[in-house]
Amino acid sequence: MDRAEYTSGQKRKASSIVRIRLFVINIDMLLINKCLKIVFTILFFTSIPVLSVEKPGLYADIISTRVICKQPGKYIGWPSITKTRSGELLVVFSGNRDAHVCPFGITQMIRSTDHGETWTDPETINNTPLDDRDAGILETTKGTLLVNWFTSLAFDTKKFYDRNPSWKRHADKLGDETKKYWIGNWTRRSLDGGKSWEEPVKQVVSAPHEPIELSDGRLLYVGTGYVNDKKIIGVEQSTDDGQSWQLISTIPLDSEDQVTFAHEPHVVELSDGKLVAMFRYNPADHNQSHLRQSESYDGGKSWTTSHKTGIWGYPPHLMQLQNGLLLVSYGVRREPFGEKACISRDGGKTWETGKEIMINPAINSDLGYPASVQLEDGSILTVYYQVDKEGEKTSLMSTHWRLKEADFSPLPLFSQPVGITNSEKHDIVNIGSRKTKETSSVFNLISCNIWTIFSRMAVF
Repeated sequence: MDRAEYTSGQKRKASSIVRIRLFVINIDMLLINKCLKIVFTILFFTSIPVLSVEKPGLYADIISTRVICKQPGKYIGWPSITKTRSGELLVVFSGNRDAHVCPFGITQMIRSTDHGETWTDPETINNTPLDDRDAGILETTKGTLLVNWFTSLAFDTKKFYDRNPSWKRHADKLGDETKKYWIGNWTRRSLDGGKSWEEPVKQVVSAPHEPIELSDGRLLYVGTGYVNDKKIIGVEQSTDDGQSWQLISTIPLDSEDQVTFAHEPHVVELSDGKLVAMFRYNPADHNQSHLRQSESYDGGKSWTTSHKTGIWGYPPHLMQLQNGLLLVSYGVRREPFGEKACISRDGGKTWETGKEIMINPAINSDLGYPASVQLEDGSILTVYYQVDKEGEKTSLMSTHWRLKEADFSPLPLFSQPVGITNSEKHDIVNIGSRKTKETSSVFNLISCNIWTIFSRMAVF
């Protein structure tokens, strides 16, 4: 073999080796690409849920979710629920609306006698000349139905009139005297199960959910209002089954919080007599919109300074369950949107924020105001408002669910207060009464001017 043949053979051999190596490299690259695709696919599908940990039923068994009231073409919202002594369920809300803010809201009620499976058509309780908004309902031990709500002039601005000229014509017909008389916070009683209603009684405070009846028979109503142009979180009591009310105390805020951003409280009495109140807090930085909490150990006469919880959402509705656990339900108007609940095993001292319950997800942020009752079998029925189907206005909905109690063992309650900071002391101030149509003298101290009412617009 001469040198030329040897060199040619070596070149062919080297070329074959290169082709084999390239082939092996191509196979390796294909295998690597396939492996990477598998890895990326796994990472993609396991990382999507934020929603995967928000699905209903993680710490609860969801029995059913349904629409309980829909008014086609109308906006409805802000419900509350009570269970009567006979077992009937009553839900009140603001219905017959054009939009979230409009002049035409009315207080309506629906009923269920089969644990929330079916509901009656709405019946109207209030249809004042103004916008009748957020309503609460309570049945007292005497069988009296008490409904609370507030009226609004939030629609009475150029911005809304430019979009809705008919609203301006409606407002012009009302007149200033009518607006002045009807603007404010109200309660109203029925002594015959809602067949008829007494004259409304004006309140200092307002809240989206109902007053409560204490173990000593008093009715207690925690809400926000204005006294001498100063916003307060006030506490009113009634000792005559809701016929008249007295302002007895205020809840002091943490020094880092501003009362301007405090809204929509609710309160519950625990089995040991302790009162736990929570309220919505909406500062400019919405990331800080965690529920605030205060406690009273003397029946609402004084309160601890409010403190921030780890619960993001609003507004609160509180209920102590049959097993002693404390439940708060609230809406979440940031992604993932929905109605949530959180449990305290020690009467509100701590909250199981790592075990939040997603009651029902929602498709957008126009939602919330969940309120709950516990049924005889221990299950829970929560009502709220949100959009049922894309393109529709809001509906009332309910979710029937059962807490997975194995995840929440109750801890002992402690009735002795620690580090109480007393609220501002109040002499008992008579607020109003259905017994007379004369305005109580306390309203000489209370400013209900339009500007303070407009301040609610940021809360809606």
